[in-house]
Amino acid sequence: MQGVPAHDLTDEELERQGLHAHATRHWVFLHGTAEQFRTHTNRMLELEQEYLRRHPQRTWQGVGGGPEAVEPVTSRIRDLVHTFVQEIDYLLGDADEPASGPGPAEATLLARIAGGPGGRMHKLAVHQLARELGAHPRAVAQLYKSDPPLLAASGEDRALTDAGQAWLAAAHP
Repeated sequence: MQGVPAHDLTDEELERQGLHAHATRHWVFLHGTAEQFRTHTNRMLELEQEYLRRHPQRTWQGVGGGPEAVEPVTSRIRDLVHTFVQEIDYLLGDADEPASGPGPAEATLLARIAGGPGGRMHKLAVHQLARELGAHPRAVAQLYKSDPPLLAASGEDRALTDAGQAWLAAAHP
């Protein structure tokens, strides 16, 4: 790994390097060598784990409570590997495309958001819930991009649109 070990960084430097790692991720994924990708992945994980150790409540992993709510490292790694495999399959054309309309997991996600105050939910809670429900990331993204959109970003919240409410009413009378 390159750079100062994450545990030796100040909070400010840890956040700066973490933001830079995330900002450069797409380029490294598409254009970097296998070694660059491996190095970048290792460093990004090191920075994320240190950030999570220091500030568990600032991330969706810590939303549910104190340090005991933080996922074990093996669970986090398993989730990341699963996500990478899905993205690689998609890029190679081997992945199943999500259904044209919301599937059962996405329908449940919309219903849970609709049940929130004002048909809204914080974006981190939506992300965590989608993961727990097994919603395909591309299918969730389609909720925002469909015509008309069923879900919309509203600051830090995600809100069910009028079209989303109508879709839920028709799908689950």
